[in-house]
Amino acid sequence: MLTNKKVTIYVTGGIAVYKAADLVRKFIKAGAEVKVAMTASAQEFVTPLTFQVLSKHEVYTDTFDEKDAQFVSHIHLADWTELAVVAPATANIIAKMANGIADDFVSTALLATTAPRLIVPAMNQHMLENPATVRNMGALKSYGYEIMEPDTGFLAEGYEGKGRMPEPEKIVEAAQLVVLNNAKELPLKGKKVLITAGGTKERIDPVRFITNDSSGKMGYSLAKAARDLGAEVTLVTATNLLPIPFGIEPISVQSSKEMETAVLDKFHNIDMVIMAAAVSDYRPKTQATVKIKKTNEDMNLVLEKTTDILAELGKRKTGQFLIGFAAETHEVERYAMDKLNRKNADMIVANDVSKEYAGFNKDTNEVIIYQVDKEPIQISVRSKDLIAEEILYAAIESMHDEMGTE
Repeated sequence: MLTNKKVTIYVTGGIAVYKAADLVRKFIKAGAEVKVAMTASAQEFVTPLTFQVLSKHEVYTDTFDEKDAQFVSHIHLADWTELAVVAPATANIIAKMANGIADDFVSTALLATTAPRLIVPAMNQHMLENPATVRNMGALKSYGYEIMEPDTGFLAEGYEGKGRMPEPEKIVEAAQLVVLNNAKELPLKGKKVLITAGGTKERIDPVRFITNDSSGKMGYSLAKAARDLGAEVTLVTATNLLPIPFGIEPISVQSSKEMETAVLDKFHNIDMVIMAAAVSDYRPKTQATVKIKKTNEDMNLVLEKTTDILAELGKRKTGQFLIGFAAETHEVERYAMDKLNRKNADMIVANDVSKEYAGFNKDTNEVIIYQVDKEPIQISVRSKDLIAEEILYAAIESMHDEMGTE
């Protein structure tokens, strides 16, 4: 998302300036070309040379220091910028931006900038909560600026409070989301996609459950890929072992029943559903409310079938594009095609989980995509992130084909 993106970081005078150097590095690592402009106050904390070395560009500090007669520096930088990030953003620069004050290089360049702007406030909690600051940030929001919520933690003044500058990783993630939200030509722009992930847990008693080997990695890769293609993504997840990707709405569940409820609740308002979760086929018919104690006797566990969520969605769909997964160990094509037809899915993504480089708990996968009246699409071994992209591109093509025949 940030590859070759032209990003200008405006650094203003707060103690959080020390984080801005790492922020420049993180943006460059994400693929962006970065330029830096600093206020006079910021230069009291960190020298421009630091940012010059990191960015490989001269740092802008003085409105009247025009080194190239062909350009007006602050206008040239504003026109060059594809994303402006103000970090840390002090109460002072926020007030200037809100009221159109342009009395130094940073405020002047920002006033001339038409690219998306991400503001990262960092200041004392009392300054942050002052009615004037609240009003000014409200004004910036009304102008279309993106404002990042400050963190809560230990402040420079020596006490806990809200106003800390978020860590650079979080700022880069927020910036990526700004880029996504402002992108005009993404194939899933305006589409709502629901994805399930992880292996559900069916309780035997408060300390034991039935589950499977699914890690949720494939579902999470699909969620990130759908987000990057412009979709509004909801991730119904049965695992808490993976970090929730930024910009995605998570719904945490455990059992197949909880997953069924969450999916059916959202289904009517969704354009695409990808059932990547490994949903338990059976659950204990009764669940003990206290721990079952071990005895010298064998234990019989009576199981009952769970709801087949994919089949239920197939019955209910009214235009939604429905993708299911088939994790098999043999006769992959036969079982996948049976699932495709029997459950009224639009696509089945099948894989042989007996292979050492594919399936559960692996970072790689190998899949075959099956669709009605279409040749199977074989996707060879690669990372699950790349597999996810291929699956979504295939789905997008099929959705376009369907729209073209209506």
